[in-house]
Amino acid sequence: MVSPKGSDVFTPEERARVMAAVKGKNTKPEMIVRRLAHALGYRFRLHRKDLPGKPDLVFPGRRKAIFVHGCFWHGHDCARGSRQPRQNADYWRNKIGRNVARDASSLAALSALGWQVLVIWECEMKDRDALSARLRAFLGH
Repeated sequence: MVSPKGSDVFTPEERARVMAAVKGKNTKPEMIVRRLAHALGYRFRLHRKDLPGKPDLVFPGRRKAIFVHGCFWHGHDCARGSRQPRQNADYWRNKIGRNVARDASSLAALSALGWQVLVIWECEMKDRDALSARLRAFLGH
């Protein structure tokens, strides 16, 4: 997005508006995973606040949880995740670093509670057959 001034630098108000539009729940990648899991016959709960990290999909009877991570926001090592913003680079490096640390802490805490966890990255949405196979393998009996 380019600001009305013609440059790629946002005013604080413009930046706030852009950031407010970023969703944390019910994102497109998350909806894809939810639809696939449901189509495969699995039933789940969403965003359980009583579990570390509030997993996106929770399968309580199986003690399994799935996080659907955006590559940029969670510091994935793919092309999209390794992009570095030019504006306010230190802020973004620190923010994404905190997200990665929080994710690792949540995974460790869930594991310590006896939960199995699967992380699905946004870049993995392209191959739905492979994603379905991965879900089946993780959730299978």
